[in-house]
Amino acid sequence: MFQNLLKQRYRLVFGYLGNLFVFFPIVLLIPLLYCIGNPGVFVESLAFITTAVLSFAMGLMLKLTMRVRPGSPITVQEGAIVVLFSWVIAILLSALPFIIGGHLNFTQAVFESTSGWTTTGLTLVDVKTLPETFLLWRSIMQYLGGAGIAIIMMSAILGPAGLGLYKAEGRMDNLVPNIKSSTRTIAVIYGSYALAGVIMYRLAGMSFFDAVNHSLTALATGGFSTRTGSIGEFNSISIEIITIVLMLLGATGFGIHYTLWKKNFRAFWNNGEPKLMFIILALFTPLLMTGTLAVFYSSGAEQFRHSLFQAVSALTGTGFSTVDFVPWNHYGIYLIVLLMIFGGDLDSTSGGLKQYRLFALIKILWLEIRRYFLPKDAILKQEIWKGETRRYIDNSLVKEILLVFSLYFLTYAVGTGVLMSYGHSMAFSAFEYASALSTVGLSVGITVPGAPTGIIWTETIGMFLGRLEFLVVIYAITKLLRDGKILFRRRRNA
Repeated sequence: MFQNLLKQRYRLVFGYLGNLFVFFPIVLLIPLLYCIGNPGVFVESLAFITTAVLSFAMGLMLKLTMRVRPGSPITVQEGAIVVLFSWVIAILLSALPFIIGGHLNFTQAVFESTSGWTTTGLTLVDVKTLPETFLLWRSIMQYLGGAGIAIIMMSAILGPAGLGLYKAEGRMDNLVPNIKSSTRTIAVIYGSYALAGVIMYRLAGMSFFDAVNHSLTALATGGFSTRTGSIGEFNSISIEIITIVLMLLGATGFGIHYTLWKKNFRAFWNNGEPKLMFIILALFTPLLMTGTLAVFYSSGAEQFRHSLFQAVSALTGTGFSTVDFVPWNHYGIYLIVLLMIFGGDLDSTSGGLKQYRLFALIKILWLEIRRYFLPKDAILKQEIWKGETRRYIDNSLVKEILLVFSLYFLTYAVGTGVLMSYGHSMAFSAFEYASALSTVGLSVGITVPGAPTGIIWTETIGMFLGRLEFLVVIYAITKLLRDGKILFRRRRNA
């Protein structure tokens, strides 16, 4: 009985994976749009066609074999498995064009693909020699990765089935009661901002190709650039301002955007994440100005310009830069490390610990201070808002914060230790791994094409865990092991 039920549930899991990867070729073929205006680069795009055929064949085989009824509900636990497999398979498929095109080996290609989908921005390619179709592909991965595989899954899954996937990917911003409508709303908001970004970049003097790529990656807080010197190579204040705005938009939770779109200003004001972000930037920008950038720039305006840009890029988890971090003193390096660890809003495209958890932690501390001065039997409730939803701080939220923080810093310590074992300084190792684990993309030169395989895979795992925030991966692996163990025992006893 149990064995049949288990088979039925996993048939559902792999059936939905089949649904996804039947549609995934649409994503893989987007770079071919560039060939319409540039037919000479079509040969370079054959790698995407080959990969799309493989994806479709795999998806169709699963779809026909498993025969899942459209709209079949899926639990959060099974959703975690679908999300984990979706991300792993999507990353591997997205790496294939780099391998087939002869641009990267397997390890490098998986790293680049992971960096793209997790919106990290660390790179192992030379953007000067990489064909423009591949540069566009990197930007597309980051843009779609910012929304999350769960959003893409909505094109393949209808009805209540999407709820398990949506929640499994760690999202809280159910904007409207219907999950499909929520994802559609997110897509509209996300797409509108991207289009506005392209227009503003063009007005600021960027070429159309550069404008598209940078708008997609800035909004996704990804940081892939078409230029070796990132945003700094343009040396334009107007471009930097546009980028700052896009980075902040990307780092703001979709639920908070929704309050503004609905003109629900009261709900927007009740959300503490945007306020906390601006307070952090207001504190760290002058610290960077006086402690580090005053050494490189005599002008106060230049100090402020570069301090603000680097602070926003680090806090939002974008990874664009206008300076070289290698000559920086340790004071500035560690300030950037802290900003990368803090991260952007929950349910946004950025990584890190997230502002929602930091804000909740501050509220918890304040609640305990108040409780200390009140009678023991006093009942205190501390509310915290997420989008239009109000909740009260309870034990479940405290446990979640403790668990995520513990897993983050444990992984961070191990990853930093691995980088140090290869001879890098503690400051640089802490910087580089914070950039990988918080999916930022800023670098001090450790992540290069010739980097040891151990470093590349350590950062790859860090990016993956950081994007899925540990819990989804742990839940999925635990369920797989648990179901496998139970099935093995029943077969052995049969």
